Amino acid sequence: MTIEIKRKSPAGRRRGPGTRGGGAVNFLGLSVLSVLFLIPFYLILRNALSTDAEITAPGWMWFPVAPAWENIEKLFTDPSVPMARALLNSALVATLTTVGTLFLCATAGYGLARIPYRHANKVFYLVLATLMIPGAITFIPSFVMVSSLGWISDLRGLVIPTLFNGFVAFLCRQYFLSFPKELEEAARVDGLGYWGAFWRIVIPNSGNFLAAIAVITFVGSWNSFLWPLVIGRSPDSWTVQVALSTFLTAQTVSLSQLFLAALVAMLPLLFVFLFLQRFLVQGVAQTGLKG
Repeated sequence: MTIEIKRKSPAGRRRGPGTRGGGAVNFLGLSVLSVLFLIPFYLILRNALSTDAEITAPGWMWFPVAPAWENIEKLFTDPSVPMARALLNSALVATLTTVGTLFLCATAGYGLARIPYRHANKVFYLVLATLMIPGAITFIPSFVMVSSLGWISDLRGLVIPTLFNGFVAFLCRQYFLSFPKELEEAARVDGLGYWGAFWRIVIPNSGNFLAAIAVITFVGSWNSFLWPLVIGRSPDSWTVQVALSTFLTAQTVSLSQLFLAALVAMLPLLFVFLFLQRFLVQGVAQTGLKG
């Protein structure tokens, strides 16, 4: 005699009132956090389309009745602040820095992870040691070196000293340690060396990870302020962050232009994040912090 026990499938189970209540609480909490997160963006947009008098008025106004669209023309026609040139400089600096950092750090990380060398661990520890040195200590020597080379107010001075990043090299090494060796061994059977396997096998199969590193590097370079401020002496070499600082000084304050410039400077990063956010999540998950 056999006894059959009927079990309800998980899909057929009904959620109890406690589960539904927990979901509602989670939804409410996430909604509140989303609103709090969007408040700064709302304030930037509101103030960008307002006049200075409306921004500093004692009465609160949710949105200007007549948006000051002429602020956009004023921003890009102001002779004292070359905003269009600053956006172009930031795009060039961020793009070149990202490409250079990916090339240098990826090759360094792959060499430390795969090429047999008895002093590889010592070199790796030296790279890690650079992460312990505060940036303020190396700032002045870097400036003296750039100044002696004649790279002040020059694109080379803005880009070249910031190309190598010890933390990115560390992440690349950890990722390549977890990369399947079978693919590289198959490439060597076909006659490829380390360099060929790196460019033809490893790089094409590391798109998510490299895209995540590219997003982080691009955002960091775009938002950099202190180094471009010191190196970019002439207005033609200003980046967008340096141009933003000119709207709020001890002598002049232009709030509407400041908020509009901040909105314009934020839009490229927003587009980059929206288009590459899936690569960012997948790449961070694949960093393989082990080995």
